[in-house]
Amino acid sequence: MALKKINTALAAVFILFILWFGTEYILSPETTAPGYGLPSWPSGDGDGFLIIKGIRDVVLALVLGILLVTGHRRALGWVLLVEALAAYGDMTNVLAHQGSVATALGVHGLTATLMVVNGLLIMRETRTIATAPATPAPQPA
Repeated sequence: MALKKINTALAAVFILFILWFGTEYILSPETTAPGYGLPSWPSGDGDGFLIIKGIRDVVLALVLGILLVTGHRRALGWVLLVEALAAYGDMTNVLAHQGSVATALGVHGLTATLMVVNGLLIMRETRTIATAPATPAPQPA
């Protein structure tokens, strides 16, 4: 039971963090963007591209939230594993464009890795264990 509570709390933290971060990108992309880790941002009217990231993050959080609230824990574990790829992608993007290594690894990489750990823990929690048959198998005579 304790593992389930820890997994639920950790998943809820991820959902709230991703939802908050995505909302920040939608509401004020120009002030949130520098924290992403890239060395420079598009000049001119680039806010639309930043808002796309915010929408992506909000959708990722909502998918996790729906699975958590509806009790689809095994699916929640799988989706955490898959959605970690978005954070690993963000990390790779920052590193590929000579951005902040600290932000790439400390924010994006750490978030992705913790999502993988949480997903694997939920998968472990929800695995089915084969039980022995209730009646013994007939023995040859």
